[in-house]
Amino acid sequence: MNPIQTETPAEDIGPFDYIIVGAGTAGCALANRLSANPSVSVLLLEAGESDNYIWTKIPVGYLYCMGNPRTDWGFKTAPADGLNGRSLNYPRGRILGGCSSINGMIYMRGQAADYEHWRQLGNENWGWDDVLPYFKKSEDHYAGGDDMHGSGGEWRVEEQRLSWDILDKFRAACIAAGIPAIDDFNRGNNEGVGYFQVNQRRGWRWSSSKAFLAPARGRKNLTVLTGATAQKIVLTDLKVDGLQFHHHNRVALAGCRGEVILCSGAIGTPQLLQLSGIGAPELLQSNGIAVRHNLPGVGQNLQDHLQIRTIYKVKNVRTLNDFAHKLTGKIRIGLEYFLNRSGPMSMAPSQLGAFVKSDPAMATPDLQYHVQPLSLPAFGEPLHSFSAFTASVCNLRPHSRGTVQITSADPFAKPHIAPHYLSAEADRLVAAKAIRLTRNIVRQAPLAEHVTDEFLPGADIQSDEELAAKAGDISTTIFHPVGTAKMGNDSQAVVSDRLKVHGISGLRVADASVMPTITSGNTNSPTLMIAEKAADFITRERH
Repeated sequence: MNPIQTETPAEDIGPFDYIIVGAGTAGCALANRLSANPSVSVLLLEAGESDNYIWTKIPVGYLYCMGNPRTDWGFKTAPADGLNGRSLNYPRGRILGGCSSINGMIYMRGQAADYEHWRQLGNENWGWDDVLPYFKKSEDHYAGGDDMHGSGGEWRVEEQRLSWDILDKFRAACIAAGIPAIDDFNRGNNEGVGYFQVNQRRGWRWSSSKAFLAPARGRKNLTVLTGATAQKIVLTDLKVDGLQFHHHNRVALAGCRGEVILCSGAIGTPQLLQLSGIGAPELLQSNGIAVRHNLPGVGQNLQDHLQIRTIYKVKNVRTLNDFAHKLTGKIRIGLEYFLNRSGPMSMAPSQLGAFVKSDPAMATPDLQYHVQPLSLPAFGEPLHSFSAFTASVCNLRPHSRGTVQITSADPFAKPHIAPHYLSAEADRLVAAKAIRLTRNIVRQAPLAEHVTDEFLPGADIQSDEELAAKAGDISTTIFHPVGTAKMGNDSQAVVSDRLKVHGISGLRVADASVMPTITSGNTNSPTLMIAEKAADFITRERH
């Protein structure tokens, strides 16, 4: 295998036909698709370094990647009233593969209704029947291809390699509570309870870098630079001429004769647009940046899934807590993985899922459960010493909206990230309903005999007001920020339904920031689908 090309650029390099900013989930896929045409030149820039790092290969390595400057931008959110003044760590991948190198590996498309809603908002060719072929195009599903799944693509999807009685009992309790069993969340209607499918290959993490970038590394028309932080998009009037970036202690300029495509995600993309003078004039001027294009929606419309972490103590059933504090348990865990690529080290952060309605009148589920055979005080901290499981539940379609705003003209300064969690009263009501629904599941016979205590939020908390307030104490992000450069034609839209930045020639966005509304589930694979559609748009327009 040829190494990634990382030669030090001159002061002025290029020109390239396409410059892709960000080698994450979308950027790696886009680089693969565009460079498949040998007549075009592609430059892919990544602020982080190579993914040749052990913890991006072993599934449980996410524990050692989030919060690690080797792999994570290390963002934090602003204190939120809805979280009772708390701020949250906000991991975003800073490495080849981006978030797909450090995330939970869950393969989830969302609901058909999500994309029908995008289409109804005026975004042509973004309905379920329009996007399904792009999900299938890159997919390599373990069960083979059919009308809903693809085979032979780059994006490997497998079943998890684990077994936990406590998860089986939670699943049985869901069924007893009237939630149907389901064996595939990705056929358009994900209502039900079942085990998540994951982006792994034989017990190893399968990232966008491995899937899409590695096969393209030998192409002479693809240049990949790591340690390259974008500083600003270079414009002449309202036309893109190139990109200025910082690389190995020097400033470089890459000329562009085609398009610059932003794939830096819901945080990085609005930040770069604002640094380039594209955004709300008041924000730009307050940071000493000349306004190049008034586009007030840049950095607005931030949406994320907030998970309420309910925890229950149990007896007479094993949890990971029971193994993690014993030397013999740790040895067993290690041997199971290195001999069979199975067990706790192969686990995604969440293993069992359920999609349910907070109100029977809902047309589609608006809650998602992530259930784990473990508990801990906070992410990254040691597991509790007692036996317990966690049933995290998140509102799939929150009403709360936040912002991403630069704090300086310095491209290395971290932006101000304010998701405004639980700021909408409707979200607080859903939070209370979610906890009540969890309690109903837990009291079902298949599980109730094992439960000894509601550790969080606590059985004494009963009223809607109390439950919503407590949700603010025990909730955290599930790492799905989207929407900050949304697709559409209204006053807050940033890109068209062909992902072109409104009013700027030669500039496109292809990442989670273009979602007008968040999808009903994990957002990594929808981001990949967006990149596939972007590649198709670009290729067709070139011809």
